[in-house]
This record gives sequence, C-alpha cells and structure tokens, in this order.
Amino acid sequence: MNGNRSRAVSADDARDVHCDAPGIPTCDIAPERTRDLKYLSQPVVKKDAYALLAGKPLYTADIAPADALVMKIVHSPHAHARIRSIDTSRALKVPGVVAVFTYHDVPQTRFSLAGQSNPVASPYDRLILDPVVRYVGDEVALVVAENDRAAERACRLVRVDYEVLPAVLDFTQAVDNPVVVHDEDGYTVNAGWINNERKRNICAQGGSAFGDLDDAFEQAEVVIDRTYHTKANAQAMMETFRSFAYTDAYGRIVCVSSTQVPFHIRRMISTALEIPPSQVRVVKPRIGGGFGAKQSGCLEVFAAFAASRLGRPVKIIYSREETFTASNSRHEMQMHVRLGARRDGTIVAIDLETLSNTGAYGEHGPTTVGLSGHKSLPLYNRALATRFGFTVVYTNTMPAGAYRGYGATQGLFALESAVNELADELGMDPCDLRLRNLVREGEVMPQFDGQTLNSCSLDRCIRRAQEMIGWHEKGLVREVGQGRVRALGVALAMQGSCILNVDIGSVDLRLEEGGFYVLSIGATDMGTGCDTILAQFAAEVLECPVERIVTRGVDTDVSPYDTGSYASSTTYITGAATIKAARALREKMALTAAGRWGVDASDVCFDGERLFVPAPDGGAPLHETDLAAFANACVAGGEGDALTAHAAQGAEASPPPFMAGIAEVEVDRATGEVRVVDYVGVVDCGTVANSNLARVQAEGGIAQGIGMALTEDVQYSPAGRMRTRSFMTYRLPTRLDVPSIRVDFVPSYETTGPFGAKSIGEVVINTPAPAIASAVAHACGHQVRELPITAEKVLHGE
Repeated sequence: MNGNRSRAVSADDARDVHCDAPGIPTCDIAPERTRDLKYLSQPVVKKDAYALLAGKPLYTADIAPADALVMKIVHSPHAHARIRSIDTSRALKVPGVVAVFTYHDVPQTRFSLAGQSNPVASPYDRLILDPVVRYVGDEVALVVAENDRAAERACRLVRVDYEVLPAVLDFTQAVDNPVVVHDEDGYTVNAGWINNERKRNICAQGGSAFGDLDDAFEQAEVVIDRTYHTKANAQAMMETFRSFAYTDAYGRIVCVSSTQVPFHIRRMISTALEIPPSQVRVVKPRIGGGFGAKQSGCLEVFAAFAASRLGRPVKIIYSREETFTASNSRHEMQMHVRLGARRDGTIVAIDLETLSNTGAYGEHGPTTVGLSGHKSLPLYNRALATRFGFTVVYTNTMPAGAYRGYGATQGLFALESAVNELADELGMDPCDLRLRNLVREGEVMPQFDGQTLNSCSLDRCIRRAQEMIGWHEKGLVREVGQGRVRALGVALAMQGSCILNVDIGSVDLRLEEGGFYVLSIGATDMGTGCDTILAQFAAEVLECPVERIVTRGVDTDVSPYDTGSYASSTTYITGAATIKAARALREKMALTAAGRWGVDASDVCFDGERLFVPAPDGGAPLHETDLAAFANACVAGGEGDALTAHAAQGAEASPPPFMAGIAEVEVDRATGEVRVVDYVGVVDCGTVANSNLARVQAEGGIAQGIGMALTEDVQYSPAGRMRTRSFMTYRLPTRLDVPSIRVDFVPSYETTGPFGAKSIGEVVINTPAPAIASAVAHACGHQVRELPITAEKVLHGE
C-alpha cells in the first residue's frame, strides 16, 4: 500500500510489493508494524466538528414532520400492580386527542428491548402494554393527540383502577421472595445457555471456573474476603430518548430514532407488532449521546405501533424525568471477593461471586453480569485457580441496561479494591504487587473465552502513570495541613473489542464521479467520531485525504448490516471491514484499468491520485490516467457503473485494551469531604486510530468514573418511587468536581486488529472508582466498599 507515491517503478518491482489484490499494493488488516501511517494515528478533526460548533446538525426531533401527532405516556405510580380496569372516555373527549391505547389494544407477543444479536440472550418478558405493571414508571396507556397540551391533559384524565401488589425492591432479598415479578404466560427464554428460574426471580445464573480453587486457597498465606456494592447509575446523555414513526406509501413502517442499534430496533418493532422485518425501516439521524442507554430500545415500539394504527406520523419525546425513571440504568451489583496470596505478593486464588439487579425486565441482565468476572479476573491470569459465579435477579425497580463499561466497571471496582486491600495488608506497594501478577503477552486466558493475549503494554502503562503522577516522590499518603491529607490510589482495567463470535460489521465503498469515495456504514456514530475514524481507515488504504471519503449514516434499507455501536466494537470490527472493502475496491480499479489498457491487472499501480503501468526501464509510464478521469469514465462515461466493494468482518477475536489509572485525592478529616486533585490515565488501545478522539474518549470516561465513585446514586423511596428524578437530585460531577485529567498512551500492536488497533471506548471508565476508593482508604484509614464514597462513609465507615 505504500505504493509508488514518489516514483514510477517497474512492473516487476510492482509485483514484488506485498499485495493480495492483483497489481495493487495494499495492506493486510494488521500490516507490518514498521509501516508508516499517513492518515491514521493523526489528530484528524471530526467530520462534523465545525457543523456542531455552528449548530447545524439535525437530530431526531428536528426532522419530525410538522404535522406529526404527539404521543404521551401514562406511567404507573405503583411498583407492582395489576390493572383491574382503565377508563379512557374522559381523555378521548379532550379536543385534539386522536386515540388512547391500552393493553386491550396491543398485540400479545412478548419481546425484549435488549439491543442484542440473535438469538437474543435476554428473555422475551414484556408486552407493548401489560395488564401487570412492574415498576414505578412502567407504561400503562399511550395517548396520541394533535399537540403536547392536549396529550398531557388527556394523560391526567385516564382513570386506572389498580390492584396494588406487594413489591420486592431490595435485590439482595429477591431470590425466592414471596413476590414473583414474572409469572405470566408467554414468557420465553431464547438462549439455551441461560439458566433462568423466573419463579424464583432469577433472570440468569451461571459461572465459570479454572483450576483447583480449594487447593489454591490452601497455598495462600493471606486471604482477603470482602463484599463490595455498586449502585445503579444514570447514563445522563444530553439528548433524551426520542423517536417518530410513519407509514410510507407502500404501507411499511418507517421509524426514525436516536438509537445506537438501528438494526436491532427493526427486529424489536417487527416482533412486537407481529409483522415481517421487511415491513420495517429504521433511520438513525444525529445522536446527542447514548453511553449505552440507547443500546436498549425504549419508545420506538410505541411510536411505530401508533403510526401503524392511525396511518399518520407519530412522535414521542421523553422528558428528562421520563428518561431518568422510565428507561434504563447501570446494573446495581453486589460482589463477594475472596483473594488468596502468598506473603511475597503472589496471587494464587481468586473467587468472585456477583449478584446483579436487572430490575423489572431482563434487558441485558444475562449478558452484562458476565463482564464483571470475565473482564476483571484475566488481569491476574497467573493465579493458580479462579472461579466466577453470578446470579441476576428481577426486582420492582426500573429495568437496568447497558452503560459504558457494561458490567466490567462494577467487577473491576470489586477486584481492584480487593487487590489494593491485599497490598495494604501485606505492606506492599500496590503498583509493585500488580507488576508481580499481571497477565502477559502470549498467555492463554481461561476466564476470557480461552483467548490468547497477543498485545499488552500494561506494565509500561503502570510505570508511565507512576511517572506522570510522581508516585515515588509523593508516597501513598502525606499531610498538607489544616486537617487535610493527600493520598494516592491505583487501579487497572481491561475490556474487550467486541462480543466474540457475535458482532458483525460491514461496509459498502463506492468510487464516485470526480474521484471521491462514499463509505456506507451500519455502525452508529453517537458522538464518538466513528464516521471520521472509519474514513481514516479507508483513506489509509486508498492513499487519499480523509476529506475525499464521504461517510454515510445508517438507514436499515440501504446501509450494510451492523450489530450496532456497543461493546467497544466499531474501530476493531467495522474498521477491519472498511480495510477489506478498500482493498477490494483497489482490486476492482486495477482490473478495470487493465481491461481498458489490455494489460495484466498485476501490472497496474495506484498511488492514490493516478492509475498507471510503469515502464520496464523506469521511464514514462506506458499507460496512465488520473483518478478523477478514471472515475468519470466508470460512472458517467458509458463504460459501466460506479465501482463498488462490500466487506464484512466477524468477531473472531476480542483483544482486550488495558488501562492504568492513578488518583490523587485530598480528604478533610474533620468533614469527610473528598476532592480529586489529580488523575492520570495511561491507555493501551493498540495502535491509536485518532489521537484527538482517543484522548477525548479517555478524558470523558475518567470524568464519568469520578462521578460514579463520588456522587452518582439512583435512589428509591420505600414505595419504589425513584427519588433521583432530575439533575437537581441526581448529582453528576460538574467541572468543579473534575480535576485536570491527564491522559497518555502506551501503544501495543494487536495482530488481529485493523492496523494494530484495539478498542478504547469503555475501558477508560473503569479505573477511577477503585483508584479513588484506595486513595481515600490511605487518607482516612478505612476502605469504603460501597459506592458512591460520601463524606458520611469516609467519617464513619460502612
């Protein structure tokens, strides 16, 4: 692919260049490490950056038809109740009200709102509207009107007679509770590997083990036995949930939605409405953030149902309160960790048991919990034995879903906190303890699907983080006067780069008139910049400026299939597909030019600007055309059609990215106030695809992790009503709470990744909570094992 930018070469020379496509020097998905990158690993500005600054991009609500009907939802005021009757007569009399739908009006096929590939691992446990409501916020009735005011007034006039049922709100008391959250008919478990006992409130249960755990603990001289607790967190993206739907001229349902998973939304609508997928089209416009919340469906099914029934466009926009109370959050988890080690710091045994609260419905419950073990235990892969067990339970709280980190965040808080407590017990430097026990390149990781670790610079990440923070100079704890003390804490993290053997990314690439390219993707850019990064991959193969690649967003009718933007998979999976498509397009260009000139395709060279056949003696090319003229001839010159290439990439491996994070906190011993004064994060994401975007990802993830550690906590009243229903009561960290975050990268080279790249999107949120907790412990003398770390817990313990 380095090709012939500066000089013409002979045909023999051209054939000697590494090349899978005839005549076109190209690259493997992971080419040799010494290759210079021109467009990757550069701070390329996001394609939409200037448009965003000017306020020009259009979001879902901006493009809804002006005559769209408005939908509002009547939500349950009870955590658990059976609807005896609903009276909609008064609501229907409100001027402007078009329809009020109840459970009597909807199909009776159960489905899941989990944005997952088939077979959906989560149970089919919900209806569009159900006569049983299972949390405060569950949907009771759909009101459709000509305007907001009429719809809101009608919602207040819907009269519902509830039989209030006992509720189970404490997830630690859910198993075998007299209250059964799901005992309905039609409940379906789709995945055979899921151990589901819904009559015991168990949504999923399972685990994995490696080695002889009992024997390993026998060899341990020190055992840390602790329980850790992480709370539910709200994703708190800027754009709330919103969607509109209409039927087109052919009777198909078109749903426009702010979603991370357009193709999964198509399946949800098809299943819920009992219609073929061919009758559903989903379009994804610009998204105002998701952080995993929009990996679940939310209100798309409601809009699609009403539009199909009424034959008019219907839009629904959740308020901030509805987004807090009637969507999904991070899973609350309780983790019991037993950690065995020798006196020299060698970790010999790890036992992790996770209890996870999926809430009222099972979306993502069976899958999220797995990451609490499988994305934490492999960090200490050299242990003689490890065991991971999990139980996911139903309760009468809002359903839990995906949130950046997807279970690894909770598991790493527990395990990394236990490792820090082990270091304190042994009197060892916590960084030295980790360097002694870290997983290394070439090791097989039994708790990571048996994968072999091809790339890892975690040891260098630790040392770089120590250097940045001044680890050896400052010491773990020091007095700073006036009753305040500063302390350091460290944590490590890993994630994955896709869901192994499940995720799929595919792209279409087309050469257009004038010599530019259109890259059609099924991946969803939710502000992360994948539209730009994928264009960088294409540009690197096609040897052209990134500006020459036009990236086209998602429309399920025309975009190639993609499982969606989650599991940190876009760069790794869709990036690899983009490289394959670009290579295939170069091959087609060579074949086309060769046919025109009457030469072998292997004789044709391409340098990004021109196709040519070098002269054997190094003189002027025997044949030559610039790209624009070539493209014009192909597209509009009567010689054929635009040259196109399609490629797909499956999840044959899921290489983990790694991160080391060190927090410096200041604690007021009189008040318990905790302030993060410095945070450094050093990331191994393989080859950094875009240095600007990678840095922003890391800084944002660390800020979210600081919020999880210190302030964020979804809380319920004894009756199951969410107390944290607004930004006044759910406290996100402000700029005053977030220090000057400092980020660096220590690249490794992932042989299975596109140009050596791995993921970065989720790993960056995982270190702050355990690092801050350890720093606080060094400052105040006791470990806080329940998040968030409040002043009360610092002063009085748990």
